Amino acid sequence: MTMEARELGGHLRPVPDPGQSVPGLTHPRSRVRSGDFVTDVVVDLGFVDDQRARQAIEEARTAGKPPERLLLEQGAITGDQLSRATAERYGLDHIDLTVYPVDMAAANLVSVDTMRRYRALPVGFISKQTLLVAMADPSNVLAVDDIQMATGLDCLVAVAADEDIEALIGRLKTLQSAVTETVTDEAEDEDPAEVADMQVTAEDAPVIKLVYSILGQAVGEGASDIHFEAADGEMRVRFRVDGVLREAAHVPRRMVSAVISRVKIMSDLNIAEKRVPQDGRVSVAVEDRRVDLRITTLPTQRGEGATIRILDMQNAQRSLDELGMDGIARERFEAAFRQAYGAVLVTGPTGSGKSTTLYASLQSLNSVEKKIITIEDPVEYRLEGVNQINVNRKAGLDFATGLRSILRADPDIVMVGEIRDGETARIAIEAALTGHMMLSTLHTNDAPGAITRLTKMGIEPFLTASAVDCVVAQRLARKLCMHCKRRTIVPVSALADAGVRGAADLEAYQPLGCPRCNGSGYKGRIGIYSVMAMSERIKEMAVGSAHEAEIATVARQEGMWTLREDGLNKVRAGLTSMEEVLRVTA
Repeated sequence: MTMEARELGGHLRPVPDPGQSVPGLTHPRSRVRSGDFVTDVVVDLGFVDDQRARQAIEEARTAGKPPERLLLEQGAITGDQLSRATAERYGLDHIDLTVYPVDMAAANLVSVDTMRRYRALPVGFISKQTLLVAMADPSNVLAVDDIQMATGLDCLVAVAADEDIEALIGRLKTLQSAVTETVTDEAEDEDPAEVADMQVTAEDAPVIKLVYSILGQAVGEGASDIHFEAADGEMRVRFRVDGVLREAAHVPRRMVSAVISRVKIMSDLNIAEKRVPQDGRVSVAVEDRRVDLRITTLPTQRGEGATIRILDMQNAQRSLDELGMDGIARERFEAAFRQAYGAVLVTGPTGSGKSTTLYASLQSLNSVEKKIITIEDPVEYRLEGVNQINVNRKAGLDFATGLRSILRADPDIVMVGEIRDGETARIAIEAALTGHMMLSTLHTNDAPGAITRLTKMGIEPFLTASAVDCVVAQRLARKLCMHCKRRTIVPVSALADAGVRGAADLEAYQPLGCPRCNGSGYKGRIGIYSVMAMSERIKEMAVGSAHEAEIATVARQEGMWTLREDGLNKVRAGLTSMEEVLRVTA
């Protein structure tokens, strides 16, 4: 062991792979500076001048405090500057906790009381056996020993600002206590959920805190899904934020089965059954916000995993303005769904925001004078004044069966969650022709494709032409973070390579990344739309079973924008980036 390692008990070593770039993690410029004081490093880094440092050293002799602490209290240096100087003094990595992606599974291995006592906490895994620990005072060898004994893992230390550690500890405590479980009875969906009486043992407590922390973090970051994925010896946790997956935590091997069991218990699933997939649901309150969770477990080859779909009630109330539909596309869409009867179809892949667009339409139409009934699989958000039916295949209630009954209930407006088969399509088209406004979704790549898709489902072309008034194709693109986006120029050559015609360079913005957007450069999502109105000419082509490409050509001649063209308009407006539009419209 070297002299520098002996100095602090042999625990302090730089994080491996110094060439690896991790947001918020800075590697030391030099090895341990055993002959220097922290104030010497503060001067070397240019945070204060030599005279100010000498003055602090003199004052420290009578104040009974280290000179660097006096500099901090007097405002001569910041907490971040002090932590950077301390890291350089001991040859350790510096970690900025406002930027570094903290692994909640690691953080929950130690109690909040222990974190506060030592001003230290685990923030990630270097390997399966090694924790990365953020500390304000890296010379506290006792803290490292206690964390190693409590977790059974080795510790590598990085230095963080004291106030950042305190803020993160407070956030962890809030996340652990923010989630309240509630029970949702599948047979009585309309009854208000009540707080469940959960029996928690001392052995279960760390697992419950971990699951609650992950849930609280996911809701706080606006995630739509949480993926618990079994791996070799551990479990990876990923969040889908703004449509893109990112790693959020790694669950240690000894806690994997307990975490999955806890997720099953929350959603009233059979914890003993691990051979077949299971589906469940539960409602939770996260800081007074009601959130519905749809839970699916999957028995994979490497072990059992789970996926949690987060349905945040606050995100349900979206208007067409908020979704990003404007201009002639908005006019055509509104003109179609405000008619007394007909069919309006929204198309796109799974996760493209089709249901959200239909919900926005229903909110515009919702009034005392109109009876609105929906059948969905499942009902994602509850709308006041709207009669919503949940598909229940075990009881024999599918889209076709439910739709038949709905039409006997004298509705004005009907929404079908998805047209999946020929029978449902036929009933929906007939309903649109007999005085009902029918809203539904289809899985096609573009708007003209909906016409040929209905034909392949067995719908006569003349019925499609008579019933359908408008088809909307859509995608969701990530919005640029308003705090860090940077102006750029997209040259004509790059536009041509992307298949976009342009006579001049395109002024746009590109993502940069900041703490507000977790370094991604994006925050939130916006819709990209292509709206095709069923003109007389297009109806004639539909009756004549024209090819999809021919219909698309005529629709563009009549003013329909393609998805990519609408995306470029949003690029020009600074709402999203060129790369993002190309990604979602490829």
